[in-house]
Amino acid sequence: MKYISTRGGAPTLGFCDTLLAGLANDGGLYMPQTWPAIAHGSPDSIFATRAAEIIAPFIGDEISRGTLDVLCRDAYATFRDPLVAPLREIGDNRWLLELFHGPTLAFKDVALQLIGRLFDHVLAARGDCITVVGATSGDTGSAAIDGVKACRNVTMVILYPQGRISEVQRRQMTTVDAPNVHTIAVDGTFDDCQDLVKAMFNDATFRAQHHLSAVNSINWARVLAQVVYYFTAIEQLHAVDAPPVSFSVPTGNFGNVLSGWIARRCGANIGHLIVGSNANDILTRFFETQQMNAAPVVPTISPSMDIGVSSNFERLLFEMNSRDGMATAKQITNFRTSKKLAVTPEQFGTWIRPVFRGQRCSDDQTMAMIAATYRDHGVLVDPHTAVGLVATQACTKPLEPVVTLATAHPGKFADAVERATGVRPLLPEHLADLMSRQERFTSLPNDLTAIQRFVASVSATR
Repeated sequence: MKYISTRGGAPTLGFCDTLLAGLANDGGLYMPQTWPAIAHGSPDSIFATRAAEIIAPFIGDEISRGTLDVLCRDAYATFRDPLVAPLREIGDNRWLLELFHGPTLAFKDVALQLIGRLFDHVLAARGDCITVVGATSGDTGSAAIDGVKACRNVTMVILYPQGRISEVQRRQMTTVDAPNVHTIAVDGTFDDCQDLVKAMFNDATFRAQHHLSAVNSINWARVLAQVVYYFTAIEQLHAVDAPPVSFSVPTGNFGNVLSGWIARRCGANIGHLIVGSNANDILTRFFETQQMNAAPVVPTISPSMDIGVSSNFERLLFEMNSRDGMATAKQITNFRTSKKLAVTPEQFGTWIRPVFRGQRCSDDQTMAMIAATYRDHGVLVDPHTAVGLVATQACTKPLEPVVTLATAHPGKFADAVERATGVRPLLPEHLADLMSRQERFTSLPNDLTAIQRFVASVSATR
């Protein structure tokens, strides 16, 4: 399997080079040259086994199947639930897919526990090292740190928007006592952090000098690993040969729901993909108007979705453009200056309308859904999951089987959950003392030179 850039100007790479590169050197995002057909498995399959089966065609012969099996087994042994991503029924034809049983209590653990092990395996084999630089809107940072904190060949720098993530999310990053991990509180928004990361990658000299790599969803491996739980959810429901299952996904950067689209493209029995947005509703507005218009980011109680530009949409746009990298590059370049991106009616009718639905959700609606879910089902959900449940309620028919992705443990957002329900969710035992641990971070302005200077100072110590 080979990988190509969505902007058409970067070298074609194999899986391992794609993993280490993160962002393509033309600024684009890597995509596989072809889409493999993937068959559904048994409902009794072990998650780690299914992960290896689903991921293997995208790796080809670059990592042996035996090694991949071991990496998957080790990665998912870190989860508290033996199913890794279990389903919870919450009504007729309605389920939650609990993706928060990993070490940092968020869906991103599913990918990043594996990616850390892939990094270590590939780098050890090459005798190489990298500096992973990432931006987080809340959960990616802690999941990435936990995934690589024991990696001998990786230095990690995570940028997060100061004051715009929950205290639990921040402390899960800043209290990790590992010499290869560094966190930067940026005076700005998540989009500012993402732009700083992309600017570092687009500085070819700086990127090469410090062996930069990415761990957030601009890295193809992140999106790939998330494909697995769409397949396993359908298999748990014994719905392989039943009516298609729709998935409701609380979405900011479009990476998680894109993984659902990829699963559907490769053969998963998926009906619709429902995109739940908070007040930062660029995707909902696109579904309504066929035009993507950027707007200032508004802080909400679902901060991991406080994103103004959904970077991973570029991968779907590339498909919509019949994989024309030059056309995609032109659209993205124009979007960065005009803040507007339109698709043709034919593209929208072929690629979007048959598959995607969208719904925005206010903070008041989010709080009401948290309260209703606890009242009606005795289940505490975090604000992001509640956004997904609002979208499920608004966008589906009564008999349509729908799985809503529960993307974070309610204890990560205990204040909001307690205000809505009167019940304060507790963190699992391994994080019970989180609030008393010593924090370690660096505050920096939204300035590329300052950020690069810091990255250079820590990467030089490898």
